[in-house]
Amino acid sequence: MPRRFTGDRLVLASHNPGKLRELEALMRPFGIAVLAAGALGLAEPEETGASFEKNAELKARAAAEGSGLPALADDSGLVVPALGDDPGIYSARWAGPEKDFAAAMRRVEEGLAGTLDRRAHFVAALALAWPDGHAETFRGEVHGRLVWPPRGLRGFGYDPIFVPAGGAMTFGEMDPEEKHRISHRADAFAKLVAACFASTSFASASLAPAGRARGTAQRGG
Repeated sequence: MPRRFTGDRLVLASHNPGKLRELEALMRPFGIAVLAAGALGLAEPEETGASFEKNAELKARAAAEGSGLPALADDSGLVVPALGDDPGIYSARWAGPEKDFAAAMRRVEEGLAGTLDRRAHFVAALALAWPDGHAETFRGEVHGRLVWPPRGLRGFGYDPIFVPAGGAMTFGEMDPEEKHRISHRADAFAKLVAACFASTSFASASLAPAGRARGTAQRGG
């Protein structure tokens, strides 16, 4: 039985401004006070896990231990089958220390030279951890295809080159509310809410559309 969250404060264990905005938007309907790890002076732990889930748990547990509060962490990335499932868990590292995602997107496009396979999917693993070390982890995915050149100034990371299945706009062009409704992060969050939060009415009413995103396939790298 998953552990239920019953507190009124939660640490968001991320230093990525884009992820913080999305997580804050997802948490807003609960009326829970959210605190950013950076604002609490918590350092980012080294991501040594071999999967999205392991890295999310590592970050959530570190923030929970450091703050004495429950913490929610995300580990996410772009998976491209034609690149052997890269960049995957290394998605942020492909952008380098300067977080240059324009360079990271060029690296993806250069790697796809000579292939017509443009399939890709985003993965998000959300881990909710308590100060005693217990953690619950949930995985979400959204499938689609890659386009070039990048389109749109919204979103972050690889959003400007990703078009979700059945859509015409990239995540970088899409209204943030529409992206929140169908994204990999919303898919994972819907599962977390259903398992760990008491407000089942919120889970069914507000996050039902996100649950249609595909979230069952496993990543190989």
